[in-house]
This record gives sequence, structure tokens and C-alpha cells, in this order.
Amino acid sequence: METWGIKAAEASEMSVDEVVEKLKTKTTCGLSDGEANRRRLTHGYNEFKIKEDDPLWMKYLSQFKDPLILLLLASAVVSVIMRQYDDAFSIAAAITIVVTVAFVQEYRSERSLEELNKLVPPACTCMRGTELKKFLARDLVPGDNVLITVGDRIPADVRLYEAVELLVDESSFTGETEPLVKTTHSSRNSSAGGSEGEHRNDSSRKTSANNVAYMGTLVRSGNGKGIVISTGESSEFGEVFRMMQAEESPKAPLQMAMDQLGKFLSFVSFIIIGAIMLIGWIQGRQLLDMFNIGVSLAVAAIPEGLPIVVVVTLALGVVRMAEKKAIVKKLPIVEALGCVNVICSDKTGTLTKNEMTVTQVCTASGSLIEVSGVGYNDNGVVSLDGHLVTSQSHPEVAMLAETGAVCNNAHIDGGVLLGQPTEGALVAFAMKMKLFDNKRNFIRVNEDGFTHERKWMAVTCYHKDDTDARKEIHMKGAIERVMAQCSTFMCTQLDENGRKQIVALPLDETARNKMINQSNFMGSTGLRVLGLARGTELGDMTFLGMAGIMDPPRDGIKEAVRILSAANVAIKMITGDAKETAISIAARLGIYSKGGRAMSGHDVDSLDVGQLAAQISDVDVFYRANPKHKLKIVKALQELELVVAMTGDGVNDAVALRKADVGIAMGMTGTDVCKEAADMILVDDDLSTIMCAIEEGKGIFYNIRNFVSFQLSTSIAALSLIAISTLVKYPNPLNAMQILWINIIMDGPPAQSLGVEPVDKDVIRRPPRRVKDPIVTRSLIIRVVMSATVIVTGTMYVFWRELRDNIITPRDTTMTFTCFVLFDMFNALSCRSQTKSVFEIGFMANRMFIVAVGASLLAQLAVIYFPPLQRIFQTEALYFNDILHLLAISSTVLVVSEIWKCYLRWEEKQGASRKSKFSISQIMKGMIGDRGKNTDNEKNRGPQYMV
Repeated sequence: METWGIKAAEASEMSVDEVVEKLKTKTTCGLSDGEANRRRLTHGYNEFKIKEDDPLWMKYLSQFKDPLILLLLASAVVSVIMRQYDDAFSIAAAITIVVTVAFVQEYRSERSLEELNKLVPPACTCMRGTELKKFLARDLVPGDNVLITVGDRIPADVRLYEAVELLVDESSFTGETEPLVKTTHSSRNSSAGGSEGEHRNDSSRKTSANNVAYMGTLVRSGNGKGIVISTGESSEFGEVFRMMQAEESPKAPLQMAMDQLGKFLSFVSFIIIGAIMLIGWIQGRQLLDMFNIGVSLAVAAIPEGLPIVVVVTLALGVVRMAEKKAIVKKLPIVEALGCVNVICSDKTGTLTKNEMTVTQVCTASGSLIEVSGVGYNDNGVVSLDGHLVTSQSHPEVAMLAETGAVCNNAHIDGGVLLGQPTEGALVAFAMKMKLFDNKRNFIRVNEDGFTHERKWMAVTCYHKDDTDARKEIHMKGAIERVMAQCSTFMCTQLDENGRKQIVALPLDETARNKMINQSNFMGSTGLRVLGLARGTELGDMTFLGMAGIMDPPRDGIKEAVRILSAANVAIKMITGDAKETAISIAARLGIYSKGGRAMSGHDVDSLDVGQLAAQISDVDVFYRANPKHKLKIVKALQELELVVAMTGDGVNDAVALRKADVGIAMGMTGTDVCKEAADMILVDDDLSTIMCAIEEGKGIFYNIRNFVSFQLSTSIAALSLIAISTLVKYPNPLNAMQILWINIIMDGPPAQSLGVEPVDKDVIRRPPRRVKDPIVTRSLIIRVVMSATVIVTGTMYVFWRELRDNIITPRDTTMTFTCFVLFDMFNALSCRSQTKSVFEIGFMANRMFIVAVGASLLAQLAVIYFPPLQRIFQTEALYFNDILHLLAISSTVLVVSEIWKCYLRWEEKQGASRKSKFSISQIMKGMIGDRGKNTDNEKNRGPQYMV
């Protein structure tokens, strides 16, 4: 079969003629429609093969794969076989509710994602034959002849054969803010890209070939023409996409915890059946009868309300996140955020705004000017020592700003930049000085464009009001190269009237060194420094000063980093920038501190995953990194059993987003490949939303644990009550309708309301929970057994006291039944928190709980006192003293629980005084030290938090 297409690395080293010959095309005209169609049959469309969505019915059925759901299904089948249709119906209803809520929520998230952009640019301009046509980019084939201009997204990988002042923004692909100058020369014969790539390692150089424009990147200025060399998944963009699809998303921590719980409950069920049959065999009873009793109790022990609480709690978390501008694609991801202990974040567009901004200006006379405001607009002020700088008060600053605007090809329209980001920063600075309109007063005669050899740009122009049309040169560029063209520098002096006047002083070696030192100092703070000059002749220019430009951090990022660090969540910045720039930005944000460590992409390449994992705990910043490096970093962290969240917005982030435990994409600036790979999308790109998500995640897990505590203690108490009565040959203390009523309470509103308990602020301040921590812990089992023992003892006492005449009456069962229900209510109250007293968290903090318990108590009173219900439940009215007596007995479960919580708090304080607080770095080191050791000693893995 005939194949078409050339990889970008190969095409960059070929001449244009060689590319044309290999692809059997021409630069003078395009392919014919027939030839394009023939090549498309071989190469396919210029798009990515995304797995087709499963039909809705299959998506619905996939919800049944959960182990706990399968256990419930088995219970329902057993109930039908044993003709316990009421149990089978209640379990089936619970399963239906759970899978439906989960299906609807995930379906809604998928529909929200449909509004995001398509994977490739929708249209392109291309030559077909001798005609210039505009059509969908998906129809492009290798050999097509395309035209690109300012504002275009590159529709495929293109080998350029014409480039006129062409600058392409590859920040979404490489992570580097500064646009690249594109040329047409073969890289094997040209050093044009040498300075740009001199600090890069080989693995990232392929994404910066100066004669290739890559799919999905943005044309900032200029225009060009090129031959399509590869399309779809054969492009560099497609390689990242394939890497992303090759990685499987790990299972969410809550899913693993629920799997463990399902296995635990299955184990308990078999133990119950075996124990009942053994005791019955010892008593000489029929094994079949004892088997039936054992199976009935085992089925009843499975909390069918648990999946409902989990799904509803997660769904409410998803809804709250949506209100805060975050789309969560899968329900368990909300809780998974509460387990995150490392966040790997891309710098450009995630930690920073991806909007270059002038923040400092240093005049040639040494005045250090501060510039506020960010973005491509005139919001902000220019000041010196707190005083406003204007063109009248500081004419030397005005001249510098004017030169920055005149020697410029960028334009800002309504906050949108058309042109190069660095030039856009100078335009915004001139706008803040109210001088941008001055550019219109100059008529441009000539332009010497920026090249990597000379490292400066200059324009020759004259003032429109100058009748002699005297030419003046305005220049900007690298400070050393600009000063090399200068003989004087600008300074201000006071005249005899006390007014400032501008004078030119000789630019001697002392003055040069002073300005170079100032430039180095500004550069060490993460600023990109540009020198500016003006004059009438090259070599005899006047140096005006320098502008410090940076990509500013996003609002609220520094505070978010501080809060996350305080909660033992490590932040690791990964960027394609140079080391100095990366460290400077990280230090500004609080990610990097003195004594910290930065690692290059080359260093990451030289290590395997295991070796990287051994060193990664000390590294805060990764610089000169590409997509494969990010993927290896995530894998190394996961090797240490850490839960990793990855934030990003570019194509280069997609693979790591897919592999991370929680992938977080930016909705506004993020590419759609990035959004496709992510688990959560921040619609407004506000990283502080992650803080809310982490709070939600932690609160959700502890609420689920509270519910499990209530369900298990109530279930065990009910089972024990029936089992003990059966084994000691007592009459059944509860009839079938009363048992059904108790089941409704166990799985009904009081239990469900525990899932919406407000998030405890102390829980938020705790470090992330470890993935291996199960829902059912040793502490929880002790509490469950203790509560169940109190409930069974109190209920059996009431039953024994009422049965002393050896005749069972409706009063006996009513007293026992009501006692058990009241025990349930007090038990639910105590389960609102595992460590805090109900008096501390407040009775009214969870209003839904108060309503649910109040409604249940009213319903219980109706069962006791309303005649129609008395006949159904076989109850009779109780005296007021009876109710008081039952309240006194049933409240003991709350009293015992409060004593237990008090003990836990005391134990935790004692433990805290004995142990020093572990940082996340120490925890990671401890994990490294423990790898390969067969030990269960949890002390070696960080502090224990009793819940």
C-alpha cells in the first residue's frame, strides 16, 4: 500500500524541495480534489479516532459492576428464593435508585462536555489545484498546500516554505510562553534555532523545529505557507493523544474502599450463616431450618441503603462543585480529591495567566518604576516610591514607553491581543501611561525584524508633523545587544527653573556595567528584561532603560499553595521554562524555598521510574520538561503510593492528566485533548476551586464512614436481638411489620441525613487520608460493637422485664419495639461525628437530620397511638411514664458514645504530644525506606489519625 506523510523531526532536516518530492506535491499549486480523495483513503481524515460512546442502555448496565451492588443483587435473589418478597423488593428498589442516580449524574457531565471545542481547528485555508479554498481541517491530507495568518490555529503539522515575520505561540504544546520565530531553512543546515534551543534537552527539541508549524498551535503574527506533512494521529499532536489513550485512569480511592467494604460484608454474611448453623447443630435442630434463619439474617445484615447514601452524597458534592464552576465527570472523583497528597501543576496558564505583563521599568538614570495591573489592558498604575508617574512628571519614562509602543507590531482590541505576548506587554504599558495613541503620530519607513543572531528589532520612522521628515530609529531587544548600538544614555537634570530636562550622557564602561548588573538582578527575579533605545543612527543611539516582563501568577494561587502546604499537600511545578525562570516563579508562589531542589527534564530522562521515585520527594520544580517527563513524574509519585492530582491546560499535559489519580483541566484556556483526558474541568480556570473540591472530598468520606457506623451498629443490634431470642428459645420480640419498620428507619431519612452532615472544619485541616485506609477501621468496629451491645442489652432488658409473666402481649412487643426505635434515634445522633461531641458540633448544624429524626419520632408515635396503624403493627398505646422510662434507657447509647469520644480525643492529644508533625516530604521518605520491607508497622509511614 502506498503511504504518505513525513514525521516532523524528519521534515525539519529536509529541504523544501526534498519534502515536495517525497510527498509528490508542488508549492506553486495544490493537490487536485481527486488526488486528495485518493490520499484520504490511505491516510484517513485529519482527526483523532476517539472510542465511540457506548449506547445508553450499556452505560446504564455498567453501573451494576460495583461489588457492593452485585452483593445486593445476590441478596435479592436469595430473598426471592426464600419467598421473602418484602426484602427482595426493598433491595431491588435500593439498587434501582443507586444506579439511576449515578447514571443520570454522569450522563449530565458528559453532556456538559459536549459544549467544549473540537479536537482540531474547524476550518483552514488551502490551495486545491490553482484555487484557494476554505474547508474543514478534517479534510486535509499530506501534500496539501495551506496558508496561515495571524489568529489561525495550525490545522496539521506543516513544513513551511514561506514565512513572513511568522511568530507561532506553542505554549499549549511546549509550555513555553514566548512565541517562536518560524523560518523556512532546513535545521541541518541552519543554526537559526540554536539560541532558542541551547538549554533544551534532546527529547524536547523536536517540539521546537523552527521550520515546522505544529497542529493546534496559534499564529501570533505574520503569515506563511507550507506543505502538510502529517495529519491526525500521525502528527506530533496526535502522538500526545495516543500516549493519553494508552494510559488507563487509576481506580478512585472511594471505589477501592467500597470494594473492600463489599468483601468485608460478604465475609460477615458467611460467618453469620456458619455460626447459626453450628449452634443449631449443637442444639440438635434441623440444619435446613437453621440455614434458612442464617441466610435471612445475613441478607438483613447487608446495608442496602449504603450505596444510596454514597451515590446521593457524591451527587450532591458534584452539584455543589458545578455551582462553583467545576465539571466533575465521574462521581467518585469528588471524594478522591480528599485523598490527594501531591499536586503536579503546569506553570503556564495554570499557575500563571499566560499574559505577559510589564511589572518593572528601570530608566537609564537608575529610577526603578513599578507597574501594577495584569493582562492586555490599561488597568493599573505606574508609580515611583508610591507616587504616580505620568508623562509630565517623568518624561524619561514617557520616552521609554513611547519607544516600546512604536517599535511594536502588536495590537490590543478589547482585551484581546493580536500579536506577540512580549510586544503586547509593552503596548499595555504604554496604554497605562496614556501614550499608546502616540504610535499613530509616527510614519514607519523601515523595519529590521528580530532575529536570533542580532537579538533586537528596530523600526525607522518620522513624526507626521515633521515637515523635514527627519528619520528616527526606535529599538528594543536583549540589553547587551541594544547597548552595543548606543553611545549615550538618557538622564534627567533640573534646569534653572527647577523643571526636569532630558540630557544624553556618554555610555562609558561604568554605566554599561551598572545597567548590566541591574538587568541581571531583574532577571534573577524571573523577569524577562528588554532594553530600549532611540536615535538617528545605529551605533550612535541613546539608551533609554529596560522593561522587566513576566507572566504573572493567577490571583489567589499563592494563598491556595499556602493552605495546601499547611494540610500536608505537596505542590510540584512542572514547566518547559528555563531553570532560573521556573525557580523564580515557584519561589513567588511559595512552592520553592531556599535549599529546595529543581530537576531538569534531562535528569528525568536519565532515571528510571524507581530511581526517580527515590529522589522525587526533595524536588519542588521540574524545568525543561515535556509530556513524557510529566508522565514519568506522575508514575514515580504513584510508585510511592501517593494520590496524585495533575492540573494543566495544554496538549503537553494530557497524558499525565489521564494517568494521574485526579486530572484537572482548565476550561477556558485548556485544549480539548486536555479536557478529554481530565477527570474534572475548572470552567473559569480558577485554581482556588480545587480547595473547595478537597474540602468536599474529605467531608464526603467521613460522612460515609459515619453512615456506615450507624448502619452496622443498628444492623448488628437487630440481628443479635433476633438471633439471641431464637437461640435461647424466647418468643420473637418483634413481629414482621415491626422489623420492616426498623429496616425503613435504618435505611431511611435519619440514616440518609448523615450523608449531608456539614463538613467539619477540623476534618479539612487534617492531612489527606491514605488510600489504603478502609472505611471500616479498627476504631469504627470497636464503636459499632460497643453501640450494638448497648442497644441489644437495653432492648433485651425491656423485653425480659415485660415478659416476666411468660405471656407475650402487644404491650410487650410495643415496649420492645419502641425501645429499639428510640435507641436508633440516639445512635444516629451520636454517629454524626466519630470524635466530636454532639454538643460541640451543634444540634441544629444539620437541619435535614433534625427534620428526619423528628418525622421518624412522629411516625413512631402514630404507630403506637393511631388505631389503624395499631392493628397493622400489633401495638397498643403506652403511658407517658413508659415513654420516659424508654427514653432514659435508650439514651444510654448516646452517653456511652460520648464517653468513648472523650477517650478518643484524650488519646489523640496524648499521641500528638509524643509525635512530631510529619511533613509530606518526610512521609514520602518514610515510604521509600519501607519499600521492600515485609512489615505492617504503620508508624513508619507517618502519623495515625483516629477517626
